[in-house]
Amino acid sequence: MKKLMVLTLCMVFACGIAFAAEDAVKSFGVYADKRSSDNHYIPSGWMGDVGDIKSNDDSADNPHSGSTCIQFVYSGKRLQNQGWAGVYWQNPANNWGSKKGGFDLTGMSKLTFWARGAKGGEIIQKAIVGGIKGTYPDSSVSESSQIELTTDWKQYTVNLVGKDLSYINGGFGWITNADLNPNGATFYLDDIKYEMDPSLKPESKKQEAMPFPIYENRSSRNNHYICSGWMGDYGDLKLDIGSTEDPYLGETCIKITYSGKGTQGARWAGMYWQNPPNNWGSVDGGFDLSKATKLTFWAKGAKAGERIEEFKVGGLMGEYSDSDTASIGPVILNKEWTQYTIDLKGKDMSYIIGGFACTTNVDVNPEGAVFYLDEIKFE
Repeated sequence: MKKLMVLTLCMVFACGIAFAAEDAVKSFGVYADKRSSDNHYIPSGWMGDVGDIKSNDDSADNPHSGSTCIQFVYSGKRLQNQGWAGVYWQNPANNWGSKKGGFDLTGMSKLTFWARGAKGGEIIQKAIVGGIKGTYPDSSVSESSQIELTTDWKQYTVNLVGKDLSYINGGFGWITNADLNPNGATFYLDDIKYEMDPSLKPESKKQEAMPFPIYENRSSRNNHYICSGWMGDYGDLKLDIGSTEDPYLGETCIKITYSGKGTQGARWAGMYWQNPPNNWGSVDGGFDLSKATKLTFWAKGAKAGERIEEFKVGGLMGEYSDSDTASIGPVILNKEWTQYTIDLKGKDMSYIIGGFACTTNVDVNPEGAVFYLDEIKFE
């Protein structure tokens, strides 16, 4: 009888463990509450204009659940001259791939989090899972689309179906930029966790509707690419994406000053508008622009006669390469605003991370060049 009771208790205990294990794999916490034992990652990986970020992971200001949430204040002042900022939750803290850490999250199909803005209208450019490189790189990377916050708590999802989650050190992250938040942004995050959802299907890029702007105005939420890819003699370039010097349309235009000094010894320089920022093909980003038949933009020179060797769409190579490329040039600029067109008919525009680019050199601009761009868009 005693043996039977012991055997029965063992079976019950074993079943309890099995059920507990089954429950455990249905979700895996990143942040639940300030002192929660379910927090498995630390928000230690500050990026970009780190001086523009302030955080409080013990905020009691109307949390979504529990007693605390995380508050971020982003000033958008560009203190490190990056124009963007973000934070990674890492394991262990400050691990940029230099040490073994992270978790095997195989079986999870999504990451969910709750967010709200202090005023409403705050923009998070994207949420990220994985993507950290180094000696011990994350096994994959996934990103959300752009998020516009309201003052009410709302749940957002990063689809992970089909992703290799066998090693994830960068458990969660967010990125935004000063162009999307010209007056800064204060926002709150809560209940960040991985979940198993067998009904969720793989996410594919949707074909974007036209027109699809690259640049409208400095503060426009319709801007889809960031001028982050500086090339060649990058020290010869100065960029003002909020110039008020006679914009073609709206309140601002882009002003580019090229000194031609050969600061890096390349004798040429250029800029790429990328999605996400600084993406040379190492990150799955960009857009499906299959409906585009052309890219149009307006340009002018400060004096007239400035020569731009090439204006370009696509062409970035890497693990996630652009699907095609097209260009025009050389172009001799007028002193008056003039519209130019890059023909995209017959091009594969299904995956474009390098939305727009321009290059010039000291041989054709021996005294440098100042030129302006505005209303850059796919149509």
